[in-house]
Amino acid sequence: MRGCATVITLNKGRDDHLARLLEGLSRGAHPAECVVVEMGDAPAPLPDPGFPVRRIVLASDGLPLARARNAGAGAARTEHLVFLDVDCIPSQDLVASLDEDLTEVDGLICCEIRYLPAGAVQDGWTEPGLRGAGFTHPVRHFPPSGLARTDNPGLFWSLAFGVRKETFDRLGGFDESFDGYGAEDTDLAFRADAAGLPIVFSARGGAFHQYHQAYDPPLQHFGDIVRNARRFHARHGLWPMDGWLDAFARMGLSTPRGDDIAILRSPTPEEIAAARLPTDRPF
Repeated sequence: MRGCATVITLNKGRDDHLARLLEGLSRGAHPAECVVVEMGDAPAPLPDPGFPVRRIVLASDGLPLARARNAGAGAARTEHLVFLDVDCIPSQDLVASLDEDLTEVDGLICCEIRYLPAGAVQDGWTEPGLRGAGFTHPVRHFPPSGLARTDNPGLFWSLAFGVRKETFDRLGGFDESFDGYGAEDTDLAFRADAAGLPIVFSARGGAFHQYHQAYDPPLQHFGDIVRNARRFHARHGLWPMDGWLDAFARMGLSTPRGDDIAILRSPTPEEIAAARLPTDRPF
């Protein structure tokens, strides 16, 4: 059975993750289509998951996340959009649940993410196995049933969410002036909230975040984070990603949060390496 939602995902050299995402989609109610936006890399061949997969190539050396998501949404041919990060394996009911939820509620609808440690995904993986191995994030709380609106748009994350295409277009999509990593999804949520659109957590559906090397703080994205945080602050009057910004200031990389932030120096390769998380810490 094929639904009426388009799944949109972005890829930059994570073909193994992409193959698992498509495998997960093939196990449940199929989407109408999956649009894969390749950020600068030539597409590698993919197995046939049993539903249409279209690929768009954006010429870029970096991570134009906002532009890439907008390109995926612009290519979609359905009324419901499901954005799913390439490192996420969807639960079998993810697409069908978000499709139904979007019929009921006009807003940004988030699904719960379970973060997997290294080695959790092997050939022959099962959804109960991933669920048992995964860790939920401590700051985001999902209802035991149904849908629950949050009054904190800062809790919106773009790893797995649904939105009506008409609503996404009405909001103007992601703001492409947020270039590179950080804050483009928080900006979308704050603009949605200001427009009276709810940020909603769903008890149904979900996704499993496949392990990849992570850093705390994410010094590999230092310049993008500071630049996009300043842009967000200028628009909304508060600082996003404040924990990371405070960590940068403690390291002497930037000035403390105030009316503005200035970069003092870039992190060294040694500092970036020291921020690398051990493999048993997914976040």
